[in-house]
Amino acid sequence: MTFARLATATTPTCHLGLGLAAVARPGYITLGRDEDLGENRSVEALRTRSHELLDAAYFQGVRYFDVARSYGRSEEFLADWLHARPDIDDVVIGSKWGYTYTAGWSADAETHEVKDHSVETYDRQRAETAALLGDRLDLYQIHSVTPDSPALTDKELHARLADEAARGTTIGFSTSGPAQADAIRAALTVTVDGEPLFRTVQSTYNALETSAGPALAEAHEAGLTVIVKEGMANGRLAAPHAPDALKAVAEETSLGCDAVALALVLRQPWAGVVLSGAATVTHLASNLHAAVVDLDEGQLNRLAALVEDPPAYWATRGQLPWH
Repeated sequence: MTFARLATATTPTCHLGLGLAAVARPGYITLGRDEDLGENRSVEALRTRSHELLDAAYFQGVRYFDVARSYGRSEEFLADWLHARPDIDDVVIGSKWGYTYTAGWSADAETHEVKDHSVETYDRQRAETAALLGDRLDLYQIHSVTPDSPALTDKELHARLADEAARGTTIGFSTSGPAQADAIRAALTVTVDGEPLFRTVQSTYNALETSAGPALAEAHEAGLTVIVKEGMANGRLAAPHAPDALKAVAEETSLGCDAVALALVLRQPWAGVVLSGAATVTHLASNLHAAVVDLDEGQLNRLAALVEDPPAYWATRGQLPWH
């Protein structure tokens, strides 16, 4: 399995990954992103920024990079970076299909992405991904599976994905929404010819939204690699937006709110890779300090009090503006 590559890594940051969702398109739902990116959101400006982040992440020990068909030009930017650095052969590359980017490189588009988990969309997007990433793709994930997703029951799609797995690509899925746990447990039952189809799961888990935790532990126990996204709650856990309790714990550790928030996720025994969605090299460096944060029981108890009711958390997320 491709994630066995990470097991041989020895850097403190090898269980942290970098996602390009926030830097490969002009609009995204992260608080503070306007300040981070500034006014120049041209393709070349964001290509350069993505490459700077990839360089910084790699040379600080990060070995997993995460993109998606719907993240603007993320696959293209990552492919360019890999092509320019042919000596880098120890990274794991994951992408996702199931959403189509529709914003036309505008931060003000009425619709930024359209979801479709049909076989037709898979066939089209798999070809698009192959054209950019070729044999560098290690992991292909269904994007944002929910309990009602047809991807959980479509046997023709399962056969396509099993064929892809037989050719060496790891197959996974991501989740979102207040019923993540139900989606995870449903996906764990999906088999092809008696064998589990999915080998990874990527879910939202952070100090405010922990409801997927028990299901992610079950997935880990079943042998799946767990990837955690949105550990910063789309910027809600970063200074200056962080809750007072998180700010206080960060001050006690002499590190940033972001490092503490990501450390809280890293300490979960089932967490295989925790993603940073940093938009600047400075923020990335701060995120990576999560690997050295040590939280005591008192601090953990204070942070545990931040947990929100899942429907309320996702309603708040749904109201965040596209910056």
